[in-house]
Amino acid sequence: MEIIRYAELRAEPWRNKGGVTRELASHPKAASAQDGAWDWRVSIAEVSEAGEFSAFPGMDRVLTVIEGELLLLTVDGAEHPLEKYRPFRFSGDADAAGALPTGDIRDLNVITRNGAFKGYTSIIELSKKRAHPVFEGQLGILLQGQATVSTGTAGGGETPGGSEAPDAAPAAGEPETLGRYDAVVGSDSGTPEILGRGFLAVVSIDRVTG
Repeated sequence: MEIIRYAELRAEPWRNKGGVTRELASHPKAASAQDGAWDWRVSIAEVSEAGEFSAFPGMDRVLTVIEGELLLLTVDGAEHPLEKYRPFRFSGDADAAGALPTGDIRDLNVITRNGAFKGYTSIIELSKKRAHPVFEGQLGILLQGQATVSTGTAGGGETPGGSEAPDAAPAAGEPETLGRYDAVVGSDSGTPEILGRGFLAVVSIDRVTG
């Protein structure tokens, strides 16, 4: 079992100075969170200024506001008000820009290369009575609340697509406390299970076949 600790991730300033990005995981591992030399990437961005979004040609994007009230996203001239915890999919080729009518926001970004991978984001409410499993090819990211993660057997998982996670530390069989925005790497062997109260983002990266 592996946990990616958000507090240990490096902040990469945007080229337009309107925010910063922290990469949770990517495949293959890129030298920079912004260089695009990957087939998929999962990251969290802090957005403090309105402005244009970087283009990611040949990519598919799923963006979810995870802190703050509203992001007014314009995609190819059409406005989309994105409220908290409502994932929105759009093309990385699109001309996109964001406005912040209610102030700064933080968002979760899942970007995948068309024809190679497909990304999905689901927001679930955690329970103290029923643990939520995180399977191979998934990341479970604590968005709000208090939670612990445990597994029946000690062992490692891989980030979706088989890449190595940055700053990931192996966890023992005893429950580990999760901090806000910490990510649990899924595994089908000794599947991690998250228990607590709050909200969890489950990111799934599926390889496209055929």
